[in-house]
Amino acid sequence: MNKGGAPETSAQVVWIVDDDPKLGALLCEYLANFNFKTVYFSDPAAALSAFEAGDGKSRQPDLIVSDVMMPVMDGLALMKRIRAGSSVPIVLLTARGDLTDKVLGLEMGADDYLAKPFEPRELVARVQSILRRAADLTQRKRIFRFSDIEIDISTHGVVVDGSSVLLTSTEFEVLAQLVTNAGHIVSRDTLIEQTRGIEWESYNRSIDVMISKLRTKLKCDPQNPRFIKTIRGAGYMFIAQRREGQ
Repeated sequence: MNKGGAPETSAQVVWIVDDDPKLGALLCEYLANFNFKTVYFSDPAAALSAFEAGDGKSRQPDLIVSDVMMPVMDGLALMKRIRAGSSVPIVLLTARGDLTDKVLGLEMGADDYLAKPFEPRELVARVQSILRRAADLTQRKRIFRFSDIEIDISTHGVVVDGSSVLLTSTEFEVLAQLVTNAGHIVSRDTLIEQTRGIEWESYNRSIDVMISKLRTKLKCDPQNPRFIKTIRGAGYMFIAQRREGQ
């Protein structure tokens, strides 16, 4: 399905999981026009099986686009299973565009959330933005070492108290922005701009959700932030102490 003219091996792989074959075919065709190699699954269970086996119809995906409302296994259940061992970027599609649903999706590990109906070009823009930011982070060959935590920007590796911590790509982007500005306040608007590139709703709680998830995964006691401190009315600050020599 690669129509971009570049060698197929250079195309990034996007899996589409949706029980609507017409929409799935449309999205595959549209994404292919932007040099993405697409793989379509009408059954989320089949997508999960291919992902866990690591041998699907194509190499493992660089990003997954999944509908939420599907029979037997919905998109949230699929994402939960994938998130148990992978941080591959996931974009959720749903006919339910309420803020509560978006927050739930993000809390469970989605990297973005798009309400139906939507313009295919908007999906492409979001997919490109997520993958571009992931590539930018990978190219930053730098390791930050602080007391009790180590962050490897190039591999997205995070180690807390000697144990590895699995973050979604968006959670890692938020952490990377805070870490690279350690000791300085980073506003919510800056985090939104740097980690999305697409305007969010004025009262969207997405950044707050990401910070809350980060604190939980980084084993932060609510009474003792140790890594990420809320600066009321201003934003957030990474406050861990650097190790000697770093």
